[in-house]
Amino acid sequence: MSFTLPTDIENRPVAVIGAGTLGRRIALMFADRGGLVRIHDRSAEAGEAARGYVEENLPRVAAGIEGGRPGRVTVTDDLAEALTDVWLVVEAVPERLDLKKEIFGELDRTAPADAVLASNSSSYASGEFIDRVEHPERVLNIHFYMPPVQNAVDLMSDGRTDPRIMELLKKELPRYGVFPFEAHRKSTGFIFNRIWAAIKREALEVVAEGVSTPQDVDEMWKINTGSPAGPFHMMDRVGLDVVLDIEEHYAAENPHLPTGPRDLLRTYVDAGHLGVKTGRGFYAHGDED
Repeated sequence: MSFTLPTDIENRPVAVIGAGTLGRRIALMFADRGGLVRIHDRSAEAGEAARGYVEENLPRVAAGIEGGRPGRVTVTDDLAEALTDVWLVVEAVPERLDLKKEIFGELDRTAPADAVLASNSSSYASGEFIDRVEHPERVLNIHFYMPPVQNAVDLMSDGRTDPRIMELLKKELPRYGVFPFEAHRKSTGFIFNRIWAAIKREALEVVAEGVSTPQDVDEMWKINTGSPAGPFHMMDRVGLDVVLDIEEHYAAENPHLPTGPRDLLRTYVDAGHLGVKTGRGFYAHGDED
């Protein structure tokens, strides 16, 4: 089935579905060239927190982008309103396959016919949640890491994505300070996350076995790599519930993975210690995002 690429991109909004930690950061990047970004979330509280985050950080991020200038961000709990005249939609909801199937069916029915529909999913290939989509040729993964600090993104087809969409995004995304790399075959974890998953899992296993502590692992990591943060601090920033969901998905595909990392994460998640967003995870956190 043919797909008409979106035109007049500079004058059309981008919609971000989900106002969580990554959703608000994705919105920030698309608001740095003077355009309009709409954030959709059913939670008014989450939406307002996302708006505040974007407005606070936007001037600094736009100043660091060639041709950048602060745009506008609006928040709505009305999906149809969020999707009006958009050229790109980025889904950033929790890692639940049933939820993504439902949302992509709605997006396909409601978004403009030439809008690109992307998922920020960190563990599900977009081909796994297009059951209710009539136009899979416009669906793909655009996986963000932790913008505006980590601005590489993975692009991956749902198996039927129009190749011209890949070329369009490779051209357009760098203008927002986002740098795309295409996974040329289906890959759970895409490119960088496959490598990161092995590091993260082994760090968790070292602690689960009682060999070391999160703090010592992180300090060694910083000394030996020159990185400003270690694996446990980075997991706190992502959210330990999200990290656990991702690990559960990997384990479902590969039952031979060790259980220690997931058991350790589960003790924190069950206690409500999810990382930065709850103020406590492997570390105690103040007012940081």
